[in-house]
Amino acid sequence: MTNKDLREAFPGEITEIMKDMGEPAFRGEQIFTWLQRDAATGYERMTNIGKVLRDKLQEAYPLNRLTLRKRQAGADGTIKYLFVLNDGVRIESVLMSHREETGHIRRTVCLSTQAGCAMGCAFCSTAGIGYRRNLTAGEIVGQALEIAAAEKEEIHNLVYMGMGEPLMNEEAVKKSILLLNHPLGQNIGARRMTVSTCGLPEGIRRFAEWGIDAVLAVSLHAADDETRDRLMPVNRRYPLGELLAACRDYHAATGRRITFEYVMIEGVNTSGHDAKKLAGLLKGIPCNINLIPVNPGPHAYRQPGAAEQNRFVTALEREGLDPVVRQERGRDIDGACGQLAAKSPFENQDK
Repeated sequence: MTNKDLREAFPGEITEIMKDMGEPAFRGEQIFTWLQRDAATGYERMTNIGKVLRDKLQEAYPLNRLTLRKRQAGADGTIKYLFVLNDGVRIESVLMSHREETGHIRRTVCLSTQAGCAMGCAFCSTAGIGYRRNLTAGEIVGQALEIAAAEKEEIHNLVYMGMGEPLMNEEAVKKSILLLNHPLGQNIGARRMTVSTCGLPEGIRRFAEWGIDAVLAVSLHAADDETRDRLMPVNRRYPLGELLAACRDYHAATGRRITFEYVMIEGVNTSGHDAKKLAGLLKGIPCNINLIPVNPGPHAYRQPGAAEQNRFVTALEREGLDPVVRQERGRDIDGACGQLAAKSPFENQDK
């Protein structure tokens, strides 16, 4: 193993390291379990491993931890985390908690896959940062582990909907899913993970080949190319016809439903005509439709009022669709969809 970040190593990889160090093979699973299941923040916490080995690991494989710069709690219980990576780059992650009818608390972590984003969506605050770099698998996994350690709570769901375009960082995203799904680690079910894309056709087709039962979410946000060109520059390269063809190929290959996300913007994409066009686009694709009232940000777009939203929902239902208006959480802390901008309380100290 050439990469020295053990937070992105599988048990077998750590076992090989242990063999090279003259240690018994079972140490590999031990260390993996400490790092992944127990979210250990340092080797000193590995109490069933001798100090000599712990010191060797610290010297040879120091943990590539994320530094928590700021933790911000919203009125609805949502928590946003500002992390600084080893090279000074900043990212944000979000923890959302939802009380189910049974009384059980379901906790979902929204993960970033890139520092910044190159997609340039007009309604998204992350677009204003621009693209810095891809995150490593260890940095993606590290967000979940640092949050689990900080809150001392179990994580039930993951959504790859934070900063960045996951399908522009495929290998790291895939590896992070496998690590977080591992039975000796966090053991989060693949079907409790959602990967969201702005619409990269070949990336969607490759995602179908991963052999992982994670949910695919596609950010649609418009039902015609002219409107989508304005909202999402990626549409100029991959227009709706190409995107929807890839979605049909994905369903044919996997048999799985697709979640389509649609940001509702006042006077832009919520007319009855939009509803008819959207129904035509999605005809024959088993899917869920999440409607998201656009969130505040450095743009001029506004949320539709309740009446406009209700008319759009009714129009979609008349077309045979079954939309759900997503309850946005963390808006008061800029932690909702499209609001992550990695703002720091110490801007003058950060790159």
